[in-house]
Amino acid sequence: MDKVDLELDLKGLKCPLPVLKTRKAIAGLTAGARVRVLSTDPMSVIDIPHFCQEAGHKLISRETDGDEVHVFLLERA
Repeated sequence: MDKVDLELDLKGLKCPLPVLKTRKAIAGLTAGARVRVLSTDPMSVIDIPHFCQEAGHKLISRETDGDEVHVFLLERA
């Protein structure tokens, strides 16, 4: 299991809140910190990877479970 420094449970929030809350949370972390983001917003599968690409953070993994919860593991640049 991957080491996680912060887990954000953003289930139930709609676009653009998941990516905005992720951006705010990751800004306060040191480089190399890992964040797990849980989201039910269908747009987060586009928004979170795009945010990572634009900000230079690393998207380590992305999964969707049976309950349509999207799980992202990010590493702060």
